Parts: sequence; C-alpha cells; structure tokens
Amino acid sequence: MLVVDVEASGLDPKTDSIVSVGALDFAHPDNRFYEECRVWDGAHISSESLDVNGFTREQIIDSAKPSEADTIHAFLQWSEKLEERTLAGQNVSFDRDFLSAAAERAGHTEWPFAFRTIDAHTLCYTHMIQRGLQPPTAHRRSALDLDAILVYCGIPMEPTPHNAQTGALSHAEVISRLLYSRKLLPEFTQYEIPWRK
Repeated sequence: MLVVDVEASGLDPKTDSIVSVGALDFAHPDNRFYEECRVWDGAHISSESLDVNGFTREQIIDSAKPSEADTIHAFLQWSEKLEERTLAGQNVSFDRDFLSAAAERAGHTEWPFAFRTIDAHTLCYTHMIQRGLQPPTAHRRSALDLDAILVYCGIPMEPTPHNAQTGALSHAEVISRLLYSRKLLPEFTQYEIPWRK
C-alpha cells in the first residue's frame, strides 16, 4: 500500500491546487515522501482550506517552493520503486483525485495508480461492526472522521492545523491497527491498541 495525504488550496481538484503531499510505503514505513509546493498559476485559493492546513497565501504562492508540477513529478518518481502502490488513507479518493489532476496538468499521460483504494473510514466502520459496536453518526451519516478513528485506535487526535506528513503517518498507523491489530510506526508506540488490552 502507498499511504498518502494531500493538503490543497480548496476542495475541487480541477480548480484548486495541491500545496503539500505526504506519503509512505506501508511495507517499508521508513520509506517516506513529503514535499510542499506552490499553487499552479490561476488556481483557486480557499481561505477555509488554508485555515485547515495552516498555510498562508504567501507560503503557497512562494516562487522559491517547487511548483505543483515539480512535486507531482517527484512523488511519481518516488512511488516507482514501491512494490505495491494501492493508494490508502482517510477519504483517499480526495487525495487520489488531486494527485491525478496534478499529474494531468503536469503532462503525465499515463496515470500509474488504480481507481480502487483502501479507505481508513471503511476499515474502521467494518472493525467496529465486527466488534459489535455501532459506528457513530451525525446528521444521519457516518461521523467517523480521522480524529474519531484515531481515538478509536487509541491515538490522540491529529494536531491542528492539518499537515500532509502527519496525516499520512496517522493513516498508516490506524490502517495497521485496524487490519492487523499491531503498531506500525515509532511515532505511535507509546499508545496501546484498545481492543488488545
């Protein structure tokens, strides 16, 4: 699995830009990728999205940063060496769609990843059901966001603002705990797995 997290300037991969990418190889979790970039010229910038990811407008237009195209080239090159590249994360379709749109803007004609993904939300929902628990809901739909999944897996909520590197690490750790009931990353070893107590 290739565990990934993208922070962006908004919610639409066609009009908004990637501002950072965090990823790791689940099979070899020391093999990590993190890069921040500037938005592509003309990209929409949402103040609400910047509030979430903590970047300022000045940071994401900084000409000293790699372009979105440079970042997607680097990410794709890094991922080439991975044995298995099924994308995984929390609401990973968001990340997949942003990466795909960035690759298209950068001139990549072949998308190397499958449409199928592994989503931490679905894994956690299933894990809870199998343990006889009712997944939480709000507004008549699942309320299992990343913070709820982290807490369920015995890990404190993700610090704010959101960071793609921290996000990718959090996703990988919860996926390991949900699939294998085992810890994965040294960043989380102090936190016990609740259902193994």
